[in-house]
Formats: sequence, C-alpha cells, structure tokens
Amino acid sequence: MRIAGTCAFALAAATFASPALSQGTYPTPAPGTSSGQTAVAAPTPIVAPSPALRMMQEFKDTDVKFDMNELVDILRDRRHEGWVLAAYPDPRTAQPLIGAGFSLDLPEREHPQLDANNPHPFLEPSSADLWQAAGFDPARLDQILTVFYERRRTWTRRTWRKKLFSLPAQISDDDAIQLVRVGAIQAVYNAKAYCRNFDQLNGPQQMAMAQLVYQMGVNLEHFNAFLTTINPGPAPRGQQVATANPQTGASDSAADTQMLAQAMQDATATATPIPAGAIDQSPEYWLGVQQSLMGSQWAHKYRTRAISVIAMLDPAYSDDPTAAEQRVGAVLRPAVVHRRGRHSVAAREVSARSTVRHGKSGKGRHGAARTKGRKRA
Repeated sequence: MRIAGTCAFALAAATFASPALSQGTYPTPAPGTSSGQTAVAAPTPIVAPSPALRMMQEFKDTDVKFDMNELVDILRDRRHEGWVLAAYPDPRTAQPLIGAGFSLDLPEREHPQLDANNPHPFLEPSSADLWQAAGFDPARLDQILTVFYERRRTWTRRTWRKKLFSLPAQISDDDAIQLVRVGAIQAVYNAKAYCRNFDQLNGPQQMAMAQLVYQMGVNLEHFNAFLTTINPGPAPRGQQVATANPQTGASDSAADTQMLAQAMQDATATATPIPAGAIDQSPEYWLGVQQSLMGSQWAHKYRTRAISVIAMLDPAYSDDPTAAEQRVGAVLRPAVVHRRGRHSVAAREVSARSTVRHGKSGKGRHGAARTKGRKRA
C-alpha cells in the first residue's frame, strides 16, 4: 500500500507539473486546437482581380476573327492619333493623355445596357484599373499625374504647344503600345455590347466595330440610326435621339433619321430572307449600315479615317479593300466649311471702300497735276 501510494503521489505530481514545463518549452496551442498541434498564422486574404484585369486575363486573340496586332498598328498610326511619351493635355478638355491618347485620370463610369436582346454588359473601368491591367505600377501613374498637374498649373497653351514634343519621356514606346492594346481589348469587349451579332461578323467588320468603339467610346450611344440598323430585331434600343455630341460632333437630326430609315427599309425590302439566328451579309443590308454612318458629322469631319472604317463593313471588303474604300469615298464628300455671311459682306464692303478711296485719290492727283500745268502755261 505504501509503495502504491508513493507511486500515485509521484504520478499526480508529474501530471500537475507538466503544463508548467510545456509552457517553457513549446508554444501555447491556439484556442480550439489539440495539444499536439502548433499555432498556424492566419492566411492572407485573397483580393479579387478588378473587372479590367479579369478582362485582360480572359481575353484571347482567337476571340476575334482579325489580327489584334494589325488593329493595334492602325490605332497607333500617327496620322490618326498623337504619339507623345509624356502626359499632355487634351486640346478640348485639358485632361491628361499619354501615348496614343490614353486617358490617365478617368473615373470608373456606369454604362447601362440599353438593348434588351443583348446580354453582354459594358465595361468602363477607371484609368487606374486599365493602367494596372497593362501591368504597370500604380505609383508610377501617380508620379506622372503629379508632374502633369504641376505643369498645367503654370504652363499656358502656347507653352504646351512649344514643348509638347520635347518633353522628357515618362513611358517607353513599348509601354505606349501596351496601353493601346489594353484600349483595343476594351473596345472589342464593348463592341460585343453594342452589336448583338458581333461573333457572326467577319474579320473586317469586327475590326470596324472595334475601331468605332475605340475612337468614340460611350459617345457611340448617340449614333442611333447606326445602332438600330446593325441590331435588327423586334426590340429596338432604348435610347433617345441626340441633337449634338460635344466630343465627336455627331448628331442625328430628324430629317437625317427619316432619310436613313427610308434607305434601310428599301434595302430590307429588296434583300433576300435569311434563316433565323443568322446575320444578313447581303450587300443591300450593309449598304444601309454604311449609310447610317455616312449621315453623321463624324464621318464628314474625320473623312479619311471614316472611309477606312466604313469600307470595312462591306461584306466584299476582303476581296478588294481599295475598291471598297473608293465606293465609300465617292459618296462621302468632304465637309463644307461655311463661312459667316457677315464676314463675307464686310470683306466686300472693305474692298469696295478701298477701291473707291484709291480711285478718288488717284483722280485727285491727276486733276491737281492738270490744274498746275494750266497755270504754268
């Protein structure tokens, strides 16, 4: 009994002493874990990618029927867009641009889908999101904007024009091309939201839609005749007719809309019926689509660019691109510059006064010479 009691006492002492020993040797287990497990640090929360980054990650060149590199080359063409490797102000809005016109401080915008038959949404991320989607550091964007706003605070428009192409580069040529590519991918994404049958278009037609979206952005919503024509169906789009567009100068007056609607009806009446779910690739239908763009001020103001874009909508464009552009150019005349009548009248009046004044002064000189000659005689 004494031996058993001694063993029991020793076992109890060892049992009560073990927690103190374990605290000095091993880390304290976290609450809810067994004594045989050690504490594990909490996992770092995973931040979901932004919609713009997800768009870039999900896009594949095989999603379109044209060469994306060709589209990027067209969009970075210096004949159509600027190419400045430092932040510079937009001529109209004074907002910062860089490269081929990439906006640096646009906020995220809401762009509702007005077409009930098009399930594809619009994506209008902020400039910061697109900058990160291109793989660039956000701190670098902040530095560029800081320098730009400091210059804009002290520089006049004349100073900007003088120093525009001599500014130290803030991005490289490759960076500017990457920004163009990001904008082109966003344009393709939103082109599907503008055109229900985008996936059924051929390569040049898809490229034309992407160029229209890239150049006009949300202002393409104002082209009601075009959007209604390119989205045939029982449910029209739900936008109102716009009278003017401050960004592109596009407008759809009532007379133009009626004219284009009549042209579309005539083309539809002569077109061959197509199976359900297929897109109409008849020349008559696409002639109506082209005419809906030719009636806009954008097409007349930017005639050279508009001819190349509108010609791509022709189903036979791939057979002979030059002939397709010539057909559009023969119809799309250059914009006529109307001078103010008051200025012309004033110019004529000044010219008339000058002629009369010079005539009188000449007559006076000759008369004085004759009088002086008679006196001498």
